[in-house]
Amino acid sequence: MSTQYCLVLCTCPDANTAETLARAAVAERLVTCANIVPGLTSVYPWEGRIETAQEHLLLMKTETASLEALEVFVREKHPYELPEFIAVSILHGSTAYLDWISRWLHPEN
Repeated sequence: MSTQYCLVLCTCPDANTAETLARAAVAERLVTCANIVPGLTSVYPWEGRIETAQEHLLLMKTETASLEALEVFVREKHPYELPEFIAVSILHGSTAYLDWISRWLHPEN
């Protein structure tokens, strides 16, 4: 069976939170790479009101087998009551890049 990969989206309230989460997720080998995209404006309903917030988007690359552990990690470490955690399957990627993801997640192999 071949390994499946995904991209996880998670909004953060500021750059410091995004970088802290990214560094910790990489250090714990839950993700291999995390990108931080600043300047995101989010509009969403919360507690009966339409809210607008300036956020940073955290994009994390991992294997689907790591998703449950990564979701627990995000829920425990994220400052939001309900952090965004959305995983999108990677349909195709360069073999070398995807192998790099797996090598970091599984250094014993």
